[in-house]
Amino acid sequence: MKKALSVVLAAAMCLSLAGCGGGNKSEAPAAPAGGEKAADAAGSGDAAPADDYHLVLKLSHVFAPEEQLTKTMDSICNNIKERTNGAIEIQHFPQGQLATYKDGVEQVVRGAEFISVEDPSYLGDYVPDFNILAGPMLVKSFEEYEYLLESDEVKEMFKAAEDKGIKILNMDFIFGFRSMMTNKVINTPEDMKGLKIRTPGSQLYVDTLNHMGATATPLAFSETISAVQQGVVDGLEGTIDAYATNGSAEVAKNMALTKHLLGVCGAYISVDVWNKIPAEYQEIIQEEFNNGAVQMVKNISEGEAATREKLEKEMGITFNEVDSEAFAKTVEPIYANMKNVTPGRYERFKEIIAEMPQ
Repeated sequence: MKKALSVVLAAAMCLSLAGCGGGNKSEAPAAPAGGEKAADAAGSGDAAPADDYHLVLKLSHVFAPEEQLTKTMDSICNNIKERTNGAIEIQHFPQGQLATYKDGVEQVVRGAEFISVEDPSYLGDYVPDFNILAGPMLVKSFEEYEYLLESDEVKEMFKAAEDKGIKILNMDFIFGFRSMMTNKVINTPEDMKGLKIRTPGSQLYVDTLNHMGATATPLAFSETISAVQQGVVDGLEGTIDAYATNGSAEVAKNMALTKHLLGVCGAYISVDVWNKIPAEYQEIIQEEFNNGAVQMVKNISEGEAATREKLEKEMGITFNEVDSEAFAKTVEPIYANMKNVTPGRYERFKEIIAEMPQ
């Protein structure tokens, strides 16, 4: 009898422990979905376990599939997915498939899980000094621009962008200087008069072309080639890389090397989205965007001469130099008329460039 009673008590004790959760996994509370759990963990300062985290970001820009920036972004997205074992998945949408230009940056500011790849001038609505950094004929080489990026003044601007909700992953995706693509040889600002030239929707681009003597005509790029063919516009402006890949060479047979703007993009993500990503993944993302920018500048620098030769031999494109000094004078008033910029910042940028070691 005593032995039977002991067995009963032992069984009861086991049931009691099971009821308290002591090893009964089926009754453990369900964990929230990966993104939600990671957000909670990051918000509390603790990185979510890698196995439980998954974030899908959409990356958008207007560049064509064969342009170097598109290839660079493909590489960055693939590397990040591989290095994070799929925890960070960046879906890449080139050629304006999703929001671009001003609309793309607005997606970032609103906190969307989105990376906008755009010219720095599109940050000018939030931090006006970015209009100076992206301004016409500010720099004469890739190296001058990169030197500016390391200055205290530009670092202050990056911090100001973060205060507006925009984390700049990198702003050194250089794709070349922008020049005029028409069917007319342009040497001086006088030659620009009466020409309607397609530009992106950036106000800085519009102001630059108007000051240079043309009539700036903002158009979506998807409409541009047909607009040139039909005479709606007389040409467009862009880089040598774009000239060779986006169809421009089919409709515009001369490039006047005005080099009026440096073609460069930054990659921007919401500060709120960024702060919810575990630190180990932030480090990988940042490394890949930095490495991608370095490689892209190298590819553009090394490939531009070959691209120009190909355009001349295979597409019948001609190139001509211009009176750069005359064009530089036409765009000077743009800086004087920029609204809400830091007084003296343009002059300081010029000083920094002049101080750059040769």
